[in-house]
Amino acid sequence: MPIRRDKRERYVEVEVSAPPEPLWVRCESCGELIFRRKLQENYYICPRCGAYFFLSAKERISALADEGTFEEFPIPAIPEDPLAFLDQTPYKERLRRAREETGLFEAVLVGTAKVGGIPVVLAAMDFRFIGGSMGVGVGEILRQAMERAAQGKKPFVLVISSGGARVQEGILSLLQMAKVVAARDALAAAGVPYIALLTYPSTGGVLASIGSLADVTIAEEGALIGFAGPRVIEQTTGERLPPGFQTAKFALEHGMVDAIVPRAKLKEELVRVLSVFMGTS
Repeated sequence: MPIRRDKRERYVEVEVSAPPEPLWVRCESCGELIFRRKLQENYYICPRCGAYFFLSAKERISALADEGTFEEFPIPAIPEDPLAFLDQTPYKERLRRAREETGLFEAVLVGTAKVGGIPVVLAAMDFRFIGGSMGVGVGEILRQAMERAAQGKKPFVLVISSGGARVQEGILSLLQMAKVVAARDALAAAGVPYIALLTYPSTGGVLASIGSLADVTIAEEGALIGFAGPRVIEQTTGERLPPGFQTAKFALEHGMVDAIVPRAKLKEELVRVLSVFMGTS
C-alpha cells in the first residue's frame, strides 16, 4: 500500500486494494446462503428473512449515486498515530489492518456525484474501518468535503455508520466534533443544503455533532440511533430506558429524524428531497 506525499504536504497518493469478495454470502439472521449478485440486486437485504446486511462505503455510494458519476476526492495529508497509542495492538497496526481489509484509506469515502441527475458532494462512512470512528483523518476529510460543497454550491449528503469518536486518538478525536460543526456552519452560510442519512449504527460523537445538524435527517429502516449504549445510560442515570429506545421509530417519534425509509427506497427519497432544495421538483 504505497503512500507518497506531495511537496506541499497537502495530499497523499494512495493505492489500497480491497480483498476479493466471496461469491456466496451467508445471512447471520436466518442462515440462508445467498449468491452475492442476487444480494446486491436486492439492496443487500436477505431475500428469505428480510434482514439488512451491513453496507460498505463503496456499496452505499453505488446504491445512491447515478452510475459512473462518483469521483473520489484526493486524500488530505494527515498525521497518523499522533499519540503513539498502544494497547493490545499498536494503533498503526490497526490502521494497516483496516486499510487492508476494507480497501479504504480512512473510515469515510468522499467525492462528487450525481443523484437523480443533481450534482452533490457525497460522503459515506464505513463501519468496518475501526467501527467507522471519527479521528483526525475522518474529521479533516469531512471538513474539506463540506468546504468544497459550500464553494461549489452543491448539496452535501452524508451517510453515517459510526460508533463515534476514535479512542486511539484521545482528545484529538473529540476535537473533530468542533471541526465538523464549524464546517457545517460554512454550508449554512453559503446556503447549501445538508442531508444526513442515519444507518446502523449512528452513535457517539458523530451523532452528537455532524449527525444532528442536517437540514433534513433520514433514518434507514432498522437504524440504531443514540449517543451512548443503553447499559451505560442506565448505569449512569439509574433509570430504566423506555421500550424501543434508540430505534429509528423512537427517534422519529421524538423529533430526531424527519423520516424512516426502507433501504430500497433511500435513493428515491434522497432524489425527492434534493429536488425540493434545488427547485427541480
